[in-house]
Amino acid sequence: MKAANFILQNYLSRIGFEGDPSPDFETLKRLMRCQLCSVPFENLDVQAGIVPSLSPEAIYTKIVERRRGGYCYEVNGIFAMALEALGISYRFVAARPMTYAVRRPKTHVAIIASIDGAECLCDLGFGGYGIREPIDLRWLDREIRQDYDTFMLTMASGRDYLLQSFIDGERKNLYEFNLCPQEWVDFEPANWLNATYPESIFVQGLIVVLQHPTGKSILSGERFRYVSEGRVEEKMVSEEEVADLLRRRFSLDCRA
Repeated sequence: MKAANFILQNYLSRIGFEGDPSPDFETLKRLMRCQLCSVPFENLDVQAGIVPSLSPEAIYTKIVERRRGGYCYEVNGIFAMALEALGISYRFVAARPMTYAVRRPKTHVAIIASIDGAECLCDLGFGGYGIREPIDLRWLDREIRQDYDTFMLTMASGRDYLLQSFIDGERKNLYEFNLCPQEWVDFEPANWLNATYPESIFVQGLIVVLQHPTGKSILSGERFRYVSEGRVEEKMVSEEEVADLLRRRFSLDCRA
């Protein structure tokens, strides 16, 4: 995925990546962590009645130059641009979110990166449930500890992978996917649905998530949660407090 205006060094500065990146697993892991801790998962545009642009140039401008965040297509899109610039092979895959009460279409985008002879799931756009580091597709049916979160990758069928997380001691299905490569244009209909469908969680309320080294900050509607080392602090915020909270906790200016 290429953007005519993409400048790798500006992206690295935006996410706070220090040192020289290389096309290896350690860089892939550091890139993912740095972006998760600096670029929020957020749906401010959708809440303003705007369908986010999937133009690579628009995504770069929004995230790097305007210092905003975005939802899965945007945050995974900018990550894919960085992989391209570093010469790391990857492909997009379509994933079916499993966090709903009913079966949903494959509206989520994830990335499979080929690195050091392995294929790894990379995903920076699944909000508060998302992984924090790449997961090697060979790590099947084992608990994968990432800081204070635990995940498992298993096979849902002969070709479909299922990503799960452990929440309150129970396995929770996050999403399923297969390795059929998708073109970027294939996600235009899903982007439109997520941004306009009345039952979409992105239409129904504000969602902002930013990871930090020991957990995450999550704003869902009027509920703010700060998760650190597995402990949760929660409070309700008024509409008048939201703009200030976005600046202080998520480094976001809702006017940007």
